Amino acid sequence: MGVINAREARVTDWTSRSVGAIWRAFDLQLATYAVLLTCFGLAMAYSNAVAGGDGALATGSVFLRGLLWTGIALVVFTVAAAFDYRWLKTLSWPLYALQLGLLGLTLAIGTGVGGSSRWVSILGLQFQFSELAKILMIVVLANYLGARRGRLDSIWSILGACLLAGPPWVLVMAQPDLGTSLVFAAILAGMLFMGGASLRWLSAMALTVLAMLPFIWTYVLRDYQKLRLTSFLDPLADVQDAGYQLYQAQIAVGSGGWFGKGLTNSTQNQLDFLPVQTTDFVFAILAEELGFIGALVVIALFIALIWRVLVTSWRSRDPFGTLFAAGLASMILFQLFVNVGMVTGIMPITGIPLPFITHGGASLISIAAGLGILESINIRQGRAEW
Repeated sequence: MGVINAREARVTDWTSRSVGAIWRAFDLQLATYAVLLTCFGLAMAYSNAVAGGDGALATGSVFLRGLLWTGIALVVFTVAAAFDYRWLKTLSWPLYALQLGLLGLTLAIGTGVGGSSRWVSILGLQFQFSELAKILMIVVLANYLGARRGRLDSIWSILGACLLAGPPWVLVMAQPDLGTSLVFAAILAGMLFMGGASLRWLSAMALTVLAMLPFIWTYVLRDYQKLRLTSFLDPLADVQDAGYQLYQAQIAVGSGGWFGKGLTNSTQNQLDFLPVQTTDFVFAILAEELGFIGALVVIALFIALIWRVLVTSWRSRDPFGTLFAAGLASMILFQLFVNVGMVTGIMPITGIPLPFITHGGASLISIAAGLGILESINIRQGRAEW
């Protein structure tokens, strides 16, 4: 009876709040940074569509698909913000089963390049369920770690989180998708750290992973993955093969100068010198067309966005909200650092997309869902803006 009364009280409190109170709790800064980054992504999609020789609004063009995905992402963001995030704790285990089911379905019927299984086609649109799996993993870990807040100095609680992340990680590696598997690891590490896990045990786990690297290198990674991981050390050693992408990306970044060549004026894009310029290496085209200043603005927007995500984490009165925001911040920061790093030659080439900027509906929709859940946390905890 007490539980029912508590639920009724929460519903009454929610329905009695004015629209103005809800709007004040909405993190307008967070939404603004996300919208601006999405606009940069659409600008790159427009440039790639023009470089491809098709009209920007031609059927099936990169830009038109980008507009479609942006519309869907806006709906997903709105629905996620309106949804009471507290239900995610109740639905955590069914969502975990859904995550494993989607990744298993991708292995069974998915398609990809070179025999990989990464995308599933639905109604003519390609979905990469591993992108959605990132958000679902954050939900599951936030529920698990939040329920054990204050007990994460125990190795058993930490190992439990690793066991939860293990099956999805294995399914992603089987696709094979090294980049996404690394993002999973970054999410787990970031959430354990922000959740207050014992640094002693985290250090021991890091040393264990380092000790396993020779085994992973020899028996887990494929030959092309090894080449991609090592080519950044000396891209000129094999310009025609393993180092080709990085070499062309560095030419694009360097030729942009301070202010760039202007939108749609990228030489590397127009002449099709840079492979996967709409996805993994889109930041190189952005740097060539918008220059160092444009690239710096994009990075500044990412930093501002991550800051607002962390503000939600620090101010949340619910451990689930704290840890969910920590996981989302870890995901965005890791992808930003690795993607920009691989384009500029300071990180290995791992195929990790840049949120908002990389063309891809699954990535945009998953990040929209994550940010929508953050807004749901803000609204239902009624926090005012900083």
